[in-house]
Amino acid sequence: MKNTPYPAPEFSLPDETGKIHTLKDFAGQWLVLYFYPADNTPGCTIEACSLRDARDELADLGAQVVGVSKDDAPSHEKFKAKHSLNFTLLADPEKIAINAYGAWGKKQFGMEGILRKTFIISPEGQVVKVYGRVTPLGHGNQVITELKRLLAA
Repeated sequence: MKNTPYPAPEFSLPDETGKIHTLKDFAGQWLVLYFYPADNTPGCTIEACSLRDARDELADLGAQVVGVSKDDAPSHEKFKAKHSLNFTLLADPEKIAINAYGAWGKKQFGMEGILRKTFIISPEGQVVKVYGRVTPLGHGNQVITELKRLLAA
């Protein structure tokens, strides 16, 4: 893992409606960019709901939340609707951003896949915090605490 801060890798990915989002779209605000293995799996649902529940407080702190997996837009649309997710989900089936952020690698039992990682990106486009091997339960509160710490520094 790189030492922070470092420039966040660029991305250009469609959301659940097909709208393209880039890193530049979030310039001037904090971005909580999280990578997760798959829609509607137990751990990913817990993590998404934790961030959903934290989103209003994160927004009050000036941060947007964006999730990324290799699921397609229709899958993301259903996942958002089923769990009332209040943030953007990006589809990365070609694993372009997933690879750029180092969110692909060996998992349990030697299999490869998306690693559960979260990046806090500053308004200047710098990765200032990386959570590797995220524990889904309570992750939203963990991110709130860290963002408050960063804002106070």
